[in-house]
Amino acid sequence: MSSPHGAGPAHREAHDPYAALRLRDVRLYLMGSFLAAFGLQVQTAAVFWQIYERTGSKLQIALVGLVQVIPVIALTLPAGYFADRLNRKHLVILSLAVIGCCSLGLAVVSLMDAPIGWMYVFLFGTGVARSLQQPAKSALFPQLVPREHFTNAVTWGTSTYQFASITGPAVCGGLLWWFAEPAIAYFLSAAAAFVFTFLLGTVNYRFTPTVQTDSPVREVIAGAKFVWSAKVVLGATALDMFAVLLGGAEALFSVYANDILFAGPIGYGAMLAAQPVGALAMSFVQSHRRPFDHAGVALLWSVVGFGLTTIAFGLSTSLPFSLFMLVLMGACDNVSVVLRHTLVQMLTPDAMRGRVSAINSMFISISNELGGFESGAVAHWTSPIFAVVTGGLGTIMVAALAAVGLPELRRYQRSAALRAEREVAQEEIEATV
Repeated sequence: MSSPHGAGPAHREAHDPYAALRLRDVRLYLMGSFLAAFGLQVQTAAVFWQIYERTGSKLQIALVGLVQVIPVIALTLPAGYFADRLNRKHLVILSLAVIGCCSLGLAVVSLMDAPIGWMYVFLFGTGVARSLQQPAKSALFPQLVPREHFTNAVTWGTSTYQFASITGPAVCGGLLWWFAEPAIAYFLSAAAAFVFTFLLGTVNYRFTPTVQTDSPVREVIAGAKFVWSAKVVLGATALDMFAVLLGGAEALFSVYANDILFAGPIGYGAMLAAQPVGALAMSFVQSHRRPFDHAGVALLWSVVGFGLTTIAFGLSTSLPFSLFMLVLMGACDNVSVVLRHTLVQMLTPDAMRGRVSAINSMFISISNELGGFESGAVAHWTSPIFAVVTGGLGTIMVAALAAVGLPELRRYQRSAALRAEREVAQEEIEATV
């Protein structure tokens, strides 16, 4: 039957770019999530500055990332199990409280000029809390949003993170310049974490306990088996992991700023901000357009775009052109992140979201750390340009291999998946009548 305006059955309602933000719980969650991310960005920038100022050691700076990633690697999979068995909201609140207390600990260390080792103790505590938080937080978010608005919610969520990535280090720099005391940055980070605990406490979330059908170890293994068997989820996760592992040029920004682009500290700061700016701009664009129907193809092309812009950046000797490529790189990365997160969460059963989110976040953490090591090692043995360019080529090759080897990912269509879900739901309703 044709519509009154003759649009026919293909007629679709107008896209609402603010659909997710019209939901009270989503607004509270995203406000709190922004504050927490902003606080951690401020804290991280202050920690790097203070440790280098006190020790003058690059090795001491390297330990900052190491002490935080070790608990993530060791504890993320058990945390995914807990996220599927316990109240996810309570787990996130507990982890935020621990993060806030660790930030207060860093402030005390700074004010008392305590031994630097205490900073690593509190940073390790932050890493433990984040390993507990991430699977529960990722699995909780889909339960606050109707499925038809989840892509829109993810887009706004990535916008808040990118905005925090831009403003956090800038605010930290201003605080260090004005107060000359890092403790104020740690107090701000603690306050942000505690405010998120309050906001999350007001979110309407009904916890439904699940029945444990197997041992904890076997249930963790079941999550890994699901990722392996669900080819779309596997492809989306592997694409992101290898794109970050091979294509990440951030570890060499300081080398490019000093030795290739001759941009100095101001250019270095601009390079750090360029990718978040591109990602934030793309988040705004994505929120105002319909979700990609051919999501699998769009994901593959976004990874290819990330690789191409990485190559262009690696070959550039012009700061303006390099910054433009980094902006485009951030935009491609944002498309990839939104699509990957949407696919993984929407194709995972709710009872398994914690474990699958844990596997996903563990891969991301490992690829971030190993990606920086890979870029630095290749640059050490060859050259920075060779390291960045070959990383971009490797990213494109991974996308090509995924397109050929995982046809389920390449053929995935959002509309077909939603239609299949509606048909299954209708059959279940008819079976109960």
